[in-house]
Amino acid sequence: MSAREGVLRRIRAALGEAGTGTTPAGRVGTAPAAVDVPREYRTAGADAPGSRAAVEQLVDRLEDYRAHVHRVTADELPAEVARLVGDLGGAPSVVVPPGLDDRWLEALPRDISVHRDSPDAPTTALDLDEVAAVLTAARVACSETGTVVLDAEADQGRRAISLVPDVHLCVVRTDQVVQTVPEMVRRLAKHPERPQTWISGPSATSDIELDRVEGVHGPRTLHVLLVSPSP
Repeated sequence: MSAREGVLRRIRAALGEAGTGTTPAGRVGTAPAAVDVPREYRTAGADAPGSRAAVEQLVDRLEDYRAHVHRVTADELPAEVARLVGDLGGAPSVVVPPGLDDRWLEALPRDISVHRDSPDAPTTALDLDEVAAVLTAARVACSETGTVVLDAEADQGRRAISLVPDVHLCVVRTDQVVQTVPEMVRRLAKHPERPQTWISGPSATSDIELDRVEGVHGPRTLHVLLVSPSP
């Protein structure tokens, strides 16, 4: 029996399929008996969503992954976006999803070219490769794993715009930070039809002689703008 067949056999047994694993074989055409599958994993962490502890843990994980974390209030966000884009040098262009909050762009200098991607006229991969950075929102972040997830909502856009440009500026509100993966998955389950992008630091691989190479299959640089409510 191959490893694949072994895994599938255990799955069928857990689902109660007759004649597999420890489930007794039944008559052909009979429905399998209901099986009580234990689900004893954690469904939530000790730290509440958006709590100081959860946010601090997320920052620690992100920085460990070599992401750049910038803590700002909602009022400070436009100026921080403008500063980060300005640090790219020259007069770089930025692509944004169709539903991005226009207020986040208010402080950008006039010589910065902003391309608003559209599902009706999507920016090509070649054009995205010429763009210096992308600015998006996020759906949720998990502090234990340091993972930020985008789910193609209008303020996050198509997966391509967050994967092709070399720099990703991602805005995460503190109330979007949960501690555990089950909590994160429950939020994502509200829209199961949406494609998701799970981000744990900048794109990187160490497959070749254990040398870390960044920017292989996504942005080389990740800036997370962690936004707390303005006082």
